[in-house]
Amino acid sequence: MPHVSSSTPDWTGALDRARAHAPFLAGLIDRQPELVALLADGDGEGAMAHARAAGADAPTVGAALRRERRALALALAVGDLAGAFPLARVMGELSAFADRALDTAIAEAIRERVPDEAPAGFLALALGKHGAQELNYSSDIDPILLYDPALLPHIARDEPGEAAARYARRVIQLLSHIDEEGYVFRVDLRLRPASEVSPPALSIDAALTHYESSALAWERAAFIRARACSGDVAAGEGFLAAIRPFVWRKSLDFGAIAEIGRLTARIRQAKEGPNGIGARPGPGFNLKSGRGGIREVEFHAQTHQLIHGGRHPGLRQRGTRAALDALAGAGIIDPADARVLGDSYDRLRTLEHRLQMVLDQQTHALPSDPAAIDNVARLEGLADGAALVAELEAITEAVGTRYDALIAAHGSPSGTAVAVPEQGQPRALADELAHLGFAEAEQLAERIEAWRGGGIRALRSDAARLALDAIQPQLLAALARSPEPTRAFNRWDELLARLPSALNLFHLLEARPALLELLAKVLGLAPPLADALARRADLLDPLIDASAFDLPPDAAALAAEFADGEADDDYERLLDRVRRKVSERRFTLGVQLIEGTTDPLAVAAANSRIAEAALQVLTEATTREFEAVHGRVPGGELVVLGLGRLGGGALTHASDLDLVYLFTGGHETESDGRRPLGATLYFNRLAQRITAALSVPTAEGALYEVDTRLRPSGTQGPLAVSLDSFARYQREQAWTWEHMALCRARPLCGPAEGQAALAAIMAEVLRAPRDSARLKAEVLEMRARMAEHKPGKGALDAKLKRGGLVDLEFIVHFRQLETGEGLAPDLGTAIDALAAKGLLPADLRRAHDRLSRLLVAARLLAPDGEEPPPGPRSALAAACGYANWDSVTAGFAAGRAVVAHAWREVFGEELELD
Repeated sequence: MPHVSSSTPDWTGALDRARAHAPFLAGLIDRQPELVALLADGDGEGAMAHARAAGADAPTVGAALRRERRALALALAVGDLAGAFPLARVMGELSAFADRALDTAIAEAIRERVPDEAPAGFLALALGKHGAQELNYSSDIDPILLYDPALLPHIARDEPGEAAARYARRVIQLLSHIDEEGYVFRVDLRLRPASEVSPPALSIDAALTHYESSALAWERAAFIRARACSGDVAAGEGFLAAIRPFVWRKSLDFGAIAEIGRLTARIRQAKEGPNGIGARPGPGFNLKSGRGGIREVEFHAQTHQLIHGGRHPGLRQRGTRAALDALAGAGIIDPADARVLGDSYDRLRTLEHRLQMVLDQQTHALPSDPAAIDNVARLEGLADGAALVAELEAITEAVGTRYDALIAAHGSPSGTAVAVPEQGQPRALADELAHLGFAEAEQLAERIEAWRGGGIRALRSDAARLALDAIQPQLLAALARSPEPTRAFNRWDELLARLPSALNLFHLLEARPALLELLAKVLGLAPPLADALARRADLLDPLIDASAFDLPPDAAALAAEFADGEADDDYERLLDRVRRKVSERRFTLGVQLIEGTTDPLAVAAANSRIAEAALQVLTEATTREFEAVHGRVPGGELVVLGLGRLGGGALTHASDLDLVYLFTGGHETESDGRRPLGATLYFNRLAQRITAALSVPTAEGALYEVDTRLRPSGTQGPLAVSLDSFARYQREQAWTWEHMALCRARPLCGPAEGQAALAAIMAEVLRAPRDSARLKAEVLEMRARMAEHKPGKGALDAKLKRGGLVDLEFIVHFRQLETGEGLAPDLGTAIDALAAKGLLPADLRRAHDRLSRLLVAARLLAPDGEEPPPGPRSALAAACGYANWDSVTAGFAAGRAVVAHAWREVFGEELELD
């Protein structure tokens, strides 16, 4: 069993074990009697304070750092052995000392050359365990040294690059040179970009260019734990923010993840040796790089972070245990696995420290001599080496088994050959396509051969063509199994032609073969989703999460998700992030719909929550940007009203956003910024900016079409009006159709008091007494004119065909305005309220739900409103809850008949149904 610390630290036992089993610690004990006295008295914090001050009287900076290092080495080791200092404290103190030592060495190197200048423009990034604040007991440090030529102090005859190289060499000497006082840290600069040819310190711009253009997969993993630790820390943090997109990619990079798997396999092979020596715990076993060792726990966390961290900022933890806990909390790894891996990591790191305490060597391997293993075990408080090896066997098996599974899921390809017909042999491919069931197999084979002919941008690199080769047989089989194989193939062909790059898509499909079936279904069934994929293939990424088929949360939680970026995010990055997240959410909802896993009514409500959240985030962000220039209008704030399907909380995938912009306060005031504007002009320009934020495409594509024609006076009126003007217009000038539109409206953004005031205005207008006969005449005239100018399009137009949703809405809104009852923006809720009072037939709600499901599903599966091919027909039927297509058409007819009956009851005239 491992040594277990009691609740009372054993300082005496720790000192005795240190003297008996660790020659390095024994030497420190003999040289530092004052510190030993504090430790013997159990004053751990006093010992740490003494250690930090150990270099105060040293004659040089180098000597001061070395004395502090020796004292900290003893205080931390004995506190660790005594059970007084937990592992996290030990690693944190070692890392903090490395930060201080680097910072001191940087300042000293600059001061020696330019004593009158303040150190600036030179920085150290901590990577690996140092970056994670998990340094081991005798660790090297692996900083990257960078400089800003514009800020770096240097004498006149030095170029900035020469000065930076001089400072870097001096920093290394100050820390790693061994003299009579010892050393501080061994410094390894090989993690810097192109270390074999680059100078010891790089300019920030040169480093940025490297990471943006030519960095390797392992460098991404290294920067998961990167931290600006010393020197010009602010500049370092700015650099890390600039390369964040390189580290945390918005789309998954299974090629990089596979490279980590191959790296691990090579490490394992190298450590096992020709005779299997070191493969299992025993003499020579490496706790860091052996199977089931420290590195595999770290890679287990980092691989999942690379997969998911670009989309989930909460996973961007530097510490290994923190990363495992975050992954478990997000449901990405099993909490039990996280606990096992975390506990194993802590134990392996503790035993690693024991190995290093013996002789202060940067070693991770058990000694080859069994007696030396016994010595390490007794330093830890174990009975002998056999007990230590037995414990390691259990730990490494638990870790290794879990990492084996990770490599199997994400690691290197199996190496099995994939049979792909060679150029000039289309007959073999044509035969295979015919065998799969494709019609016109020879023509399709020619098109497949053309993929590699250089005409497709995404397939011009050897890597992309090889990656396509790896998935082509499975891809063609999946397309053949699609409900509409030829349609799916054609869409795939179009997708390839339109993608700027496809390598990552191919890697994703190779790593997640189940996505091939889903991709083929999307391509064959839903043209709007296929078009979205052609613009952004990474929309498939979220589907690897188990949560992809959960409905999104409420609008407030979604808004928090959309706004969840780094503190230094600028406005353009926010626009891109909202577009990216909205697209992902809408795409997954579309997949749920075509898979038949979610009621179209729930999809419509979810689409509305997504739009509402995007509106809130972009309105707030745009307002902040606008206020930075123009200030604020005293007593005035913007209020945004949603109408139509957005107001009713039932958006389809094709819906526009119907918005009206209003503002509180009066016209007379002026904003208080450096470029003041009068209130009306201020809010009109702000409204224009918000509309642009919602509708103008960015690098991440478009978001929503925005329709503001329902504002007072329509397109002839200003974009934003005051609440007072809005109230006056609605009372005195608005047409009946504008009041009907208000029946399905709700405030979505703005201060609570402004939204409440707007809701009160609408309630007053909608409940105003009306002449029923006049109201009926106006409603009927309006619907007749609409039917003439906007007839139904296609056999499945559940909106505009007579007896469809527009007629149903006219019935409901007429009753709402006539009686002042059922004034809910949600149409289904309004119908229920009116039916409960006997104002509408009871079966109208069922007709509403039938027609709405058809409308929502058809927007994806039959976007032209015409009867789709057999595959989409079946999917549409399943989405709407029908057994077959005949039931769809019968249900559509039945719903329209109910609406026609209600029309006759309410308006006293017949509807002609085609």
